[in-house]
Amino acid sequence: MDQTQDITIQVFSLNCWGVRYISKHCSQRYDIIADTLLREEHDIVLLQEVWSEKDYLFLRKKLASSHSYSHYFKSGVIGSGLAIFSKHRIQDTLLYRYSLNGYPYMAHHGDWFGGKAVGLAVLSIGPLTAHVYVTHLHAEYSRHKDAYLPHRVVQAWELQQFIRHTSAGADLVILGGDLNMHPQDLGTRLLRSYTGLRDAYTEAQTFEGCEDGLTLVLDNPFVSKKEVAPFEKGIRIDYILFKGSGQADIQCTSMSTTQGSIPGHPLPYSDHEALTVELRLQAQTAMEGGGDSMSTSGRCSEDVAKVVDIVTEVRTEVKVGIHCAERMRSTAARTGTMGLALLLLELAIGAVPWLALGAEQTFPLTSFYLLAVLCCTILLSTSMLYIFYTMELKSLQGTEDQMRLAMGGLQDKLWGCQSPGAQTACSQRKPPEGLEPTLSCAEDQ
Repeated sequence: MDQTQDITIQVFSLNCWGVRYISKHCSQRYDIIADTLLREEHDIVLLQEVWSEKDYLFLRKKLASSHSYSHYFKSGVIGSGLAIFSKHRIQDTLLYRYSLNGYPYMAHHGDWFGGKAVGLAVLSIGPLTAHVYVTHLHAEYSRHKDAYLPHRVVQAWELQQFIRHTSAGADLVILGGDLNMHPQDLGTRLLRSYTGLRDAYTEAQTFEGCEDGLTLVLDNPFVSKKEVAPFEKGIRIDYILFKGSGQADIQCTSMSTTQGSIPGHPLPYSDHEALTVELRLQAQTAMEGGGDSMSTSGRCSEDVAKVVDIVTEVRTEVKVGIHCAERMRSTAARTGTMGLALLLLELAIGAVPWLALGAEQTFPLTSFYLLAVLCCTILLSTSMLYIFYTMELKSLQGTEDQMRLAMGGLQDKLWGCQSPGAQTACSQRKPPEGLEPTLSCAEDQ
């Protein structure tokens, strides 16, 4: 194995909370963020919730001397909020918008209007090609009654698929962003186990910042104490994940987070804490092994079985979402039918004087028109809801179909990882063609 070059890069990630006219001290905080980035000169800057393109253009102008390359990912009604700034040349970019992202009628949450997505930027870092991803998943508004869990799980599934299918030729993979999931949440475990990405917080040789790497803390004046209080000290939902390849060995030498208010400034950067990670890359001319953890032949059966268990959990949550979508679609259909029946009844009453020539209309015209408007409103709104829930149902069903196929492939890998004796026993118990494989062999272990 020939060592050719060592490279050190710094990655910065921050949810800017940049909702104009709603977020507190937005302009002042962007000034502080720009000054900090200009001074510290990180190699890669990954930002979320830069909802206004004007704010992105302000940052681009301010950072032109330190970060020559940048890109703003546009999506949805008000944009994806994702932006990347880099000292290294951006060769290519790609945006994938998640198929599910909340509900349009939940306007006070606003996630649906944001067009949540994952952005990819292909960078040239010395002799290496880096695929850098930035994302922001749907928020969790209630830990105990999470109506958006199926949507966030589907987003995590699509995120890991997007990373695996676009990073095949990358020497280095970096993902940064607000995942809105705790470290042991189902979506986080799925993302790490399926892609092989490593958590910078757990991998860092040295760490400085909030205890346990928390990124929403009570010490931050912008954080809602009511939302974070149940978690005592705070929660960790912002991450920088990474992995190397056969051409590059990568280590996380240090990681740090901000801790509420910034020294020397009256305000913190955001309601989220900023993450800074230092990665040391060692370029290699030859190195055994592949970049994609799921295609590595030496992957042990225990690891594959773990992924199978996680995908099984994910399928369960998606099926719950399917049942909820079916129920809501049926409710919309029934309500629409009632509105249509009421409208037809009203039309029949209104037609009585016309059919019985000379009969006087006893139904008050004002009430007649108001009821007609109400019926039409019900029909229009329920029709839109029926269409929306049908689209949600199709997306959930499509994702569940993908998971079912992936489960079969994972179980084939699991059988292939067994010892010859166990593999023979598994093959004897393998279900007939066309039926979904079971985990009987894995469970025997």
